[in-house]
Amino acid sequence: MTAFTVALVLVVAAAGLLRWRRPAWYWLAFGVTLAALRVLVRYRSVMDACGLTVPPARWRLSLARATNRPIPEPRPPRIRRLRPTRTGLVLRLKLRPGQDVFDIAAASDRLRHSFSMFGVTSREVRSGVVEVRMTGYDVLKRVQMPAETETRAMRVPVALREDGAVHYRDYRAIPHALTLGATESGKSVYQRNLVAGLAPLDVALVGIDCKQGVELFPLARRFSALADSPDTAAELLDALVARMADVYRLIRTQQRITVDVTDAEIAADIWDLPDELRPTPVVVLVDEVAELALYATKEEEKRRDRIVTALVRLAQLGRAAGIYLEICGQRFGSELGKGITMLRAQLTGRTAHRLNDETSANMAFGDIAPDAVLAAIQIPAELRGLAIAGDASGGWYRIRAPHTSLRQAVNLCNRYADRTPDLPELAPFRPTTGTATELVPSAKASPATA
Repeated sequence: MTAFTVALVLVVAAAGLLRWRRPAWYWLAFGVTLAALRVLVRYRSVMDACGLTVPPARWRLSLARATNRPIPEPRPPRIRRLRPTRTGLVLRLKLRPGQDVFDIAAASDRLRHSFSMFGVTSREVRSGVVEVRMTGYDVLKRVQMPAETETRAMRVPVALREDGAVHYRDYRAIPHALTLGATESGKSVYQRNLVAGLAPLDVALVGIDCKQGVELFPLARRFSALADSPDTAAELLDALVARMADVYRLIRTQQRITVDVTDAEIAADIWDLPDELRPTPVVVLVDEVAELALYATKEEEKRRDRIVTALVRLAQLGRAAGIYLEICGQRFGSELGKGITMLRAQLTGRTAHRLNDETSANMAFGDIAPDAVLAAIQIPAELRGLAIAGDASGGWYRIRAPHTSLRQAVNLCNRYADRTPDLPELAPFRPTTGTATELVPSAKASPATA
């Protein structure tokens, strides 16, 4: 009995230590089993208390009265599958007639407290089937990306969502995106993760960094073109617009619209072209968009209009030509001048780190998810990297990118420097990268000669 008591105390102490220092290990060792039992035992009573049950069918009531049996209890949604994950539980429910997915979403906070989970989110899988994702601990406090992620062409993992799922940047689904964040909010780390995810892919990276290149030029060996001033940026964007026109002419000549070719083989963008003819897709990263829109003289105003016009053109027409925009900035508002609101309308993906003003949050989410505006301006300053991500569908969620130092990003770009495509249109803007200086031993270190 003494040995059993000592072993029990050691197990409880180990569980408490893991829960404090390594919540992910605690969840996999103890938490997932306890949480699954808690959900299964409390399920019916919790659903009844949250108002997520429906009365029994009339034929059941009639049969109970005819046979003098007890009245059947209200029925909760049927559990179709309970699957444990590395961060929580995934519960797939089959709704009863008369229930709606919004009922589950509205009861998320009550379900979180009743099941003693850290977070609960829900989404509709198909008609009548809802997936409820429960997280057992704060996955955004110490971000640990899974060892294996689903990667494919133009789709890279960049952050972790609050429900434990991986947040992907999918350029085929969301061609252009806007990323906002105040100083020291984690925007640069998010951008490094994006570059690190794109580095191993067959894609050309184009950067515009008007802070004299301090953010993007360390990664220059993986970039096909870089601009460090508004004047160079205007010329670079004009070259991209010219490349877009050339790609469209190529698609037009390769559409294969003849009577003996089926409709499925007709080309409308670069992804419909054969591999040997497909142009290299281009991702354009603008580090600080406000620097491109500010002006003080008439000449700078003309340059500003030229830059914004080119960005709007690329945002409206670049998707089919394989040109994708990543617009980043600390501030994004209508005071940046004409064309900014038109540019914002073309940026489907929205990511907002901590913001200092509500106007920028409204520019990011006001037209797609008004309830995300308050969440964006309430991000605490000590949680760098925490952001709100949404798209034109209206859905939004919290994400946080794993910390990637500039040295780690540079090493990764250097490793994949051989995958940097050489595009003739962008050759004048190709960054020059110096080679490492060969170490020469000093005279004192060299052996003495006879």
